Amino acid sequence: MNKTRILTFMAVLVAVGTLGSQFLWFPAGVAKAYPVQHAVNVMAAVMLGPIPAVAVAFVIGLLRFLLGLGTILAFPGGMFGAFFAGVFYKVYARKLSAAVGEVLGTGVIGALAAAPAANWFMGSSAAVFAFLPSFLVSSLSGAFIAVFLLSRVKVESPLPQS
Repeated sequence: MNKTRILTFMAVLVAVGTLGSQFLWFPAGVAKAYPVQHAVNVMAAVMLGPIPAVAVAFVIGLLRFLLGLGTILAFPGGMFGAFFAGVFYKVYARKLSAAVGEVLGTGVIGALAAAPAANWFMGSSAAVFAFLPSFLVSSLSGAFIAVFLLSRVKVESPLPQS
């Protein structure tokens, strides 16, 4: 893909992730679950790689925060999940591994990063274990959506073919 097509595709993923978060969410413990964000993370990781996936997750988180559709917790959850999804896909070259990376990155590492962020930015003293179930439910549901969608399309890997 040339750079214009990549940026256009990233913009479409940002639009889907931002609009999807407004229409498809559910309460999950102390946080809200936004499965579309996580599905977009996995799709961006598979189709574009880890760094563009992180950029897409950052812009979605920023737009959600600025539009009042999410909190500051969208940043650690989305960005760690997108990064690990991209790295897992790059290493294992399987769509399911990208979903596992999303769940590990968001559900575990993002939850660990969210606790100090919530304390510092939001004044919330919620423990890590308060975020862990919410982030796991959100990332699992989004990862399942992404695996389903990716199983229906032919994906050209950004990896060089050997």
